[in-house]
Amino acid sequence: MTSGRIIFLNGTSSSGKSSIARELLGILDDGVFFHLAVDGFNAMRSKRELGAEELDAALRRTRMGFHRSIAAMAEVGNDIVVDHVLSEPWRLLDCLTVLRPEDVVFVGVHCPLHELTRRELARGDRTPGTAVHQYDLVHGHGDYDLECDTGTASPRACAQRIKDFLPHRPSPTAFTRLRRRHGLG
Repeated sequence: MTSGRIIFLNGTSSSGKSSIARELLGILDDGVFFHLAVDGFNAMRSKRELGAEELDAALRRTRMGFHRSIAAMAEVGNDIVVDHVLSEPWRLLDCLTVLRPEDVVFVGVHCPLHELTRRELARGDRTPGTAVHQYDLVHGHGDYDLECDTGTASPRACAQRIKDFLPHRPSPTAFTRLRRRHGLG
């Protein structure tokens, strides 16, 4: 069985990842793609109030489960568009460990800080300052197969750029290079 392709969108909260993912599902015409978003996994958790330590442990388990769900879906041949925020180094390391690096197209989703702040406030469903906090963290690893900027391009234009890029994926991929850099393979 052939593994599925993984288009991995990484960026801060409010950077436009979900909008790009929705556009990709509408224009990708060479397979069946599923959008897996970390926010969707977080939304499945019970609403019981948790203390800080218990919440941190639950979030870590949620993200680890999310990573393994991506791997399981791709392993049986499903194509995936991932929407994630790699704001802690362990998240990237875990993804590098559980995802087949040759299957992943790693896309950096950028947006200017002033626009992130505007979007975050307009949404009203994010804690103000989340994007600012994540801004320098999510792209700290410094290596992507492709990058796009939703401050200068629409989600549709970013999706089209990603679609056009898929047949020209680099070898080695960013995930392969990052695995080597971190001594994982």
